[in-house]
Amino acid sequence: MEEEARRLEAWLRQGAHGQMAYMENHFDLRTDPTKLVPGAKSVICLTFNYHNPEKQKDPEAPRISQYAYGQDYHYLIKHRLKSLLYFMQEKIGAVSGRCFVDSAPVLERDWARRAGLGWNGRNTLTIHPRRGSYFFLAEIICDLPLAYDDPIRDHCGTCRRCIDACPTEAISPEGYFLDASKCISYLTIELREAIPAGFKGKLDNWMFGCDVCQEVCPWNRFAHRHDEPAFEPHPDLLNMTKRDWVELTEEVFGQLFRKSAVKRTRFSGLQRNIKFLEEQ
Repeated sequence: MEEEARRLEAWLRQGAHGQMAYMENHFDLRTDPTKLVPGAKSVICLTFNYHNPEKQKDPEAPRISQYAYGQDYHYLIKHRLKSLLYFMQEKIGAVSGRCFVDSAPVLERDWARRAGLGWNGRNTLTIHPRRGSYFFLAEIICDLPLAYDDPIRDHCGTCRRCIDACPTEAISPEGYFLDASKCISYLTIELREAIPAGFKGKLDNWMFGCDVCQEVCPWNRFAHRHDEPAFEPHPDLLNMTKRDWVELTEEVFGQLFRKSAVKRTRFSGLQRNIKFLEEQ
């Protein structure tokens, strides 16, 4: 992945990763899968739909990205991947491989593009022409030689909706480059210190993650609702009012997000985000 390695280096040099220092680690593993799985010959790329068009009932309630409505995807998808790998071993014989879901130094979107699962859009997300972009990416890197798929062409054309809609101007003017340090998802999830005052009034009422560049993407008119019960939100989640969130207790946080990816930001982090929105 020489071209991808150069692009990653340039992104890191510009500091676009913010405080995500882990992006600087294991550079050789990110660009050479044989260092993750010795003898690797194939990267099997998969998608897992999480789209849920249901909205929070109170239009003034601080918003949460729909990927985090239900249970943490890491565990659920990793379990499915392992089942697939076991199936391969049962049917084919000795297959050595490892499963990855957004938790290891793997350039997921670049492999997904090569595998024909979509193109990397102007918002830098993987977009499929018949399914949009509301899906997780996952991989099995293995030593099994396979017949490989081809990439599909970029269909963004002259569209700039994601660029124009981004509340913090995190997407470069021409697209295809994201300054993560300005991204609302980074500010509300990855950033551990106080959110810089310069972002007041720009978070578009998001308290965890952001879906703006996906909401405006015309290809997501083809996205369909997921059918995974584990991704259904807690019964109370979408009904909570703005006041409920402002008065959120640690006990209620634990009940709402017991198995959720929202636990990544912790109660204190979500509180910080809600208070920041209140100060705007």
